[in-house]
Amino acid sequence: MSKLTIGLDTAKSVFHLVFKNENGRVIKKKKLKRHQLLSFFANTEISIVALEACGASHYWARQIAAPGHDVKPIAPQYVTAYRKGNKSDYNDATAIAEAASREDMRFVPVKTQEQQDIQLLHRLRERLVGQRTALSNQVRGLLAEYGIVFPKGISQLRTSLIDVIEDADNGLSEMCREEFHELWQEFCVLEERISRLDRKMHDVVKENDVCRRLTTMTGIGPVIASAMFAAIGQGEAFQSGRHVAAWLGLVPRQHSTGDKTQLFGITKRGNTYLRTQLINGARAALRHIGKKDDKVSQWCRGCLERMNFNKACVALANKMARMAWAMLHHQTDYLEKKVVV
Repeated sequence: MSKLTIGLDTAKSVFHLVFKNENGRVIKKKKLKRHQLLSFFANTEISIVALEACGASHYWARQIAAPGHDVKPIAPQYVTAYRKGNKSDYNDATAIAEAASREDMRFVPVKTQEQQDIQLLHRLRERLVGQRTALSNQVRGLLAEYGIVFPKGISQLRTSLIDVIEDADNGLSEMCREEFHELWQEFCVLEERISRLDRKMHDVVKENDVCRRLTTMTGIGPVIASAMFAAIGQGEAFQSGRHVAAWLGLVPRQHSTGDKTQLFGITKRGNTYLRTQLINGARAALRHIGKKDDKVSQWCRGCLERMNFNKACVALANKMARMAWAMLHHQTDYLEKKVVV
C-alpha cells in the first residue's frame, strides 16, 4: 500500500483534502465538489484516507473504501489537539491527517448499511418515546389544574385518560373534553408508531444471528440486542469486554496524581443511548433474580448486600456489556454457569 495519507475534511457541498507523505510532510492540497469526490478516489492510488467520524462519515467511508483505500474515521475530539492555528477547512484536514499517523490513535469502526438501518429504527423510536413522555407530562399537568391526578406510569395514562374524558361527573367543560380527546388521539398515534418500530426490531432480531445470540442473556431483549449490534457489530473493534464497558462509560472516572489513585462515579462516555438501555435492562434483571442460583444471580445478590440498588444496576450493566462482548467474540449463546469475559 502507498505511504500516502490523505486527510479529508467532509462537508455538505465542498470537501477539502490534504496529502501527506510517509515523513509527515504536506505535499499537496485539493478542494473538490461533492459530485467529484468518489470519481477522484476511484482514480487515485491506494492510500490511507482519514476523516472525522461525523454526519454521513460512515457512508463516505464505505464508498471510499470500495476501490481499496484504507479508510480510518477518527472521533472529532481526538482531532482537535492536532489542529494548529485558526480553524479552517485545510487546517482541519491537516489535523485529521496528522492524527491518523499516530500509532496510538483510536479509530472508529465503519458501520455497515445494516447497522445504520437498525440505528435508524432506534433514533426514530427514541424521539417518539420522548414525545410520548412530554405529551404524558403535559396531560397530567393540565388535568391536575382541574383536580384530576393519575398514578405514575404510561400504562395508567393509557387506561385512565379515556375514562376521564367520558366521565360526565368530573366537572370538565365540553371544550375541555374535546381538547383532551385530541390529546388522547395524539397519544394513541404515538403508541402505535412506537409499537410498529418495536415489531420491526423483533423481526430484525429473528433474522440476525448476532442479535438473536445476545437475547439469550438475562436482561437483554430485542431493543438492547439490536442497539448493541448497531453500535459495535460483532465487537471486532474491541480487544476485550473491559474495553467495551469503558467505551460505554460504565467504569469509574479516574483522577490520579503522585501515584495516588482516586476513583469517582462512572465516566458516562460513549454511546449514551446504549448505556441507558443496558442500565434499564440490568434494573429489570435485578428485580427478577428471585431464588436463581446461577453465578450471575449470586453475584448480583452480593452486590445488593454491599451497595444500593442503583449502584448494583450500573455494576450489572458493566458485567452485561462484558459478557455480551464475550458472546460475540466467541460466537456462543449465553451460558448461565460460566461465561468467559
